[in-house]
Formats: sequence, C-alpha cells, structure tokens
Amino acid sequence: MPDNLDRYERSILRLLQEDCSRSTAEIAESVGLSASPCWRRIDRMERDGIISRRVALVDRQKVGMNAQVFAQVKLNAHGRAHLEEFSAAIRGFPEVLECYVLMGPVDFMLRIVTRDIEAYERFFFDKLSALPGVQEINSTMALSEIKATTALPL
Repeated sequence: MPDNLDRYERSILRLLQEDCSRSTAEIAESVGLSASPCWRRIDRMERDGIISRRVALVDRQKVGMNAQVFAQVKLNAHGRAHLEEFSAAIRGFPEVLECYVLMGPVDFMLRIVTRDIEAYERFFFDKLSALPGVQEINSTMALSEIKATTALPL
C-alpha cells in the first residue's frame, strides 16, 4: 500500500469499490470525516490517477453475453515485429474485455465475451485468427464463474 494513502483514504477507496454511487456525505459519515475533507481526498485521488474512473458494472449474462472465453494467442516471429499493430487491433474489438502481454510460451491472454459459442466461433474465424502474425490460438470456454470482482484488496 503506498505510503501516501492514509487510513481514511483506504476506507474511502474500499467504499467506492463497493458502490461508487454513494454520495460524498454518505462516504464521509462511514469513514468518520466531514463532507469537505472527504471530497478533497476523493478529488485528489482522482487527480492523482488512484481512482482512474467510475463506472457501472453490467451483469454480462443479463444482457445476453453468455459465452466467456479465455484465449491464449501466440504470434509467429514476424508477428512479434508488429506487436503494436496487433495490440491496436485487439483494442478495437469490443468482444475483448481484457488483454495481457505474457511472458512464457504464449504472447497474449484475452478475456472475450460473446452472446454464445456460435458468436465466438465467428469472432475467432473472422477477426482474431485473421490478424496478421497470429501463429496459434488456444481457446478455453468458462463453464461457470466462481468469483468475479473488480475490488482491490485494500
């Protein structure tokens, strides 16, 4: 935990991670501050990039995104010369929720959501495998979700 965060700020962050729609007054009361100092702390953490954004988390299954796939992508030697081009293409695919560069036998790990397995198959053949330099893709379908959180353990 960075030294620049005190116990109030850690508490504020925990509360915001649970529900960022709380008012500053509610947060202030929960952490034991008045509203103005609480607001200043939140504002500083936003300016400093500690709070990068506030969003609504949507239940993917309730909006019809029933397939969740983890894909490991390996580029060929020529493809590695175009990592930025590959990365830009991946950023443009709304189906890809997360993408990580890895060390080891594969180059990227992607988390992909689609309506169903048929939609993933279309995404796989029409978009992902069509990218230049892709040598191999290993896809793993998630059957169920045991834990999913965006909250950091503060």
